[in-house]
Amino acid sequence: MLHAVFLMPLFPLAGFVVLLAFGRRIGEPIAGWIGTSAVAAAFVSACITLVGLANQPSSARQLTCSDSCARGASGHAFFTWIPVGGLHVKVAILLDPLSMTMAMFVTGVSMLIHLYSIGYMKGDRDFTKFFVYLNAFVFSMLVLVLANNLLVTFVGWEGVGVCSYWLISFWFHRDSAASAGKKAFIYNRIGDAGFLLAMFLIFSKTGTLTYLTVFAHRHLLVGGGTMTAAVLLLFLAATGKSAQIPLFNWLPDAMEGPTPVSALIHAATMVTAGVYLMVRVNPLLALSPDAMWVIAAIGGATAFVAATIACAQQDIKKALAFSTVSQIGYMVLAVGTGAYVAAIFLMVCHAFYKGLLFLGAGSVIHGLEDEQDMKRMGGLRRTMPWTFVTFLTAWLALAAIPPFAGFWAKGDILANVYGKTLVLYALGLLTAFFTAYYMSRIYFLTFTGRERWAEPAPDGRPAHHRPHESPWIMRAPLVVLSFFAVFAGAVNLPWVHTGTLGQWLAPVLGNRLFNAHESPTELIWLAVADGIVAVGAAYAAWRIWRRTSERPALEPAFLQRVWYWDNVYDAVIGRPGQVVARVYAVMVDGRLIDGAVNGVARLVRSTGSGVRRIQTGFVRNYVLGIALGMAAILAFMLSRTK
Repeated sequence: MLHAVFLMPLFPLAGFVVLLAFGRRIGEPIAGWIGTSAVAAAFVSACITLVGLANQPSSARQLTCSDSCARGASGHAFFTWIPVGGLHVKVAILLDPLSMTMAMFVTGVSMLIHLYSIGYMKGDRDFTKFFVYLNAFVFSMLVLVLANNLLVTFVGWEGVGVCSYWLISFWFHRDSAASAGKKAFIYNRIGDAGFLLAMFLIFSKTGTLTYLTVFAHRHLLVGGGTMTAAVLLLFLAATGKSAQIPLFNWLPDAMEGPTPVSALIHAATMVTAGVYLMVRVNPLLALSPDAMWVIAAIGGATAFVAATIACAQQDIKKALAFSTVSQIGYMVLAVGTGAYVAAIFLMVCHAFYKGLLFLGAGSVIHGLEDEQDMKRMGGLRRTMPWTFVTFLTAWLALAAIPPFAGFWAKGDILANVYGKTLVLYALGLLTAFFTAYYMSRIYFLTFTGRERWAEPAPDGRPAHHRPHESPWIMRAPLVVLSFFAVFAGAVNLPWVHTGTLGQWLAPVLGNRLFNAHESPTELIWLAVADGIVAVGAAYAAWRIWRRTSERPALEPAFLQRVWYWDNVYDAVIGRPGQVVARVYAVMVDGRLIDGAVNGVARLVRSTGSGVRRIQTGFVRNYVLGIALGMAAILAFMLSRTK
C-alpha cells in the first residue's frame, strides 16, 4: 500500500500536463473536472498510503521511499539529480507521519477547492489556465512536503512561490493584482535567500542535505553559533513563506487573486509551509534554545499585531487574510516553545475552518456581484442560508468557542506556552480575545443587521440586486469543510491518550517535544479561561456591531493602515531605493555603461570614416600607398640589422 505514495505528486503533475497541452481545446467545464479529478486521485492515493503507514510499527514509520517502500525498509532514490564533487542530491520521498499528515490535508482541502472553483470561475476567459496553475501548485506543494532533502524541498518551495505569483496576479489586467503578485514574489525571494544560505552552511559542515543524515550528524553544527545561524536562516525563509514579521504584509495584498486562490494558497496550504519546515528540522531547533526564543517572540508578536489589524478592516477577504497571519503566528509561537504537536494540530484545524471561511466569503462575493466591503453587506442570513450556516461553524471554530475545533487546537498551544513563559501566554490570551472579536465582527457585519446591500453606498454607488445562493458545486465543499470545522478537534483531545495526533507524530519528534507538565486541574482552568475570553469577545462584538456598521472609534486609521507598516517600508526602503536607482541610472548606467558602449561605437565610426578617405578609387594612389608601405618595411628591417 505504500507504493501509492508515488502517485500523490504524479496525478497533479499529469493533470497539469494534460491541461497545458489540450486545455484550450477541452474548454470549460471539462478542464475543471480534469483538474479536480487529478487532485481527487492524489487524495485517494494519500488515503491508501496513510493506511499502509499506519499498519507499520511505530519504529518503522520514517522511511526513505522508492521501490522498497512496500517492504517497510529504507529504499534507494529514484535517481541522483546532482552528482557534483561531494554534493550528491538524490530525488527520493521521505514518508513519515509528519509528511503524511501534510499530504492528507493538502490533497483533501485542495480537492474541495478545485471543485468549488468550477462554479466560482465559471465564464472566466482564462478558466482553463486557472486549473493549470492550481494543478501545478498542488504538485509543487507535494514535492515540498514529501522531499527527503533540503534541496528538493527548495524546488517545491520555489514551485509554490511561482504558482502563487501566477495565481495572485491571475487577473493581471488589474493594476492592483499585478502589483500584488510582484509584491508577494519579492517578499518571498527575501526569505528564500535565507533558505539558500542555510543550505550552504549546513552542507559546509555536514557534507549532506538529506534530512535524516543531517540530523544524525547535527553535532557537527554545534559550536561557534553555527547551529543558531542555520536555524535562524531557515526561519527567515519561513517568515517569508508563512507571512511573519517582518515579511508579513504581502499576504493581505495577495487577496487580489480569485477567492479560491485565497482559500487554497493563503489559508490552507502554502502559508503553512514555513511552519512545516521548522517542525521538520526540529532536531536542529532542540540544539538552539536562543533561536527558539526568537521564533517564539516573533510568532507571538505577529499573532497579536495581525489580530489587532483584522479588527479594523472593511474588506472581508483582507480581514480574513490578517486572521491567517495571526493564526500562523500562533503556530510559530508553538514551534518556538517546542510544542510541535500543538503547531501541527492548529495547522490541520486551521486548514479546514479557514478554507471554509474563504470559500464562504467567496460565496458571498459571488452572490453580491463581486462586492467585498462588509459595510455594504448585512442581513445575508435570509438570502444565503447555506453560506450562512456553514460560515457560522467556521466563525465559531476560529473564534475558539467550545467545543469547536479551534477551541481545542488553540487551547493546546496556549497551555504549552503557559508552561514555558507567562509573558507570551498573556500575549497569546490577549490575541485570542481580539481573534474572537474580529471574527464576530465579520460575521455580524456580513450576515446580520439591516440589508445594506439594498441601499446606495455613501460614495454614490448604486444598490445591489438581491443576493443569490451559490450553486451546489460551490455549496458542497462548504458543507464538507463545515463538518471538519466542528469535529477536527477530535484528533487530539487532551483527555484521550491513545490514537492521538501526538502519538502519531512521535516517531518524528522523539523526546524533543516540550512537556509543560500541567496538572489536570491547571488544564481545566486554562480551558475555562480560553472559553471565557472567546465568549466574552464574541458577546462584546455582538453588542457593538449587531445594529450598526459604523464605529469609527473602533476602526482607527492606525489599524486600517496596517500599523503604517507599508508606509515605514516605503520611507525606509522604497523611496531611498528609488533615489539610488535614479542616481544609478544617470551615473552608472547612463554615463559609465552606456558611455563605454557608445564610446566604442563612436571609435569604430570615426575609424571607419578616416579609413574611408583613403579609398579614392584612383590606382595611382593605391600604388603610391603600396610603395610607401614597402619603403617603411624596408627601412624598419634595415634599422634592425647590425
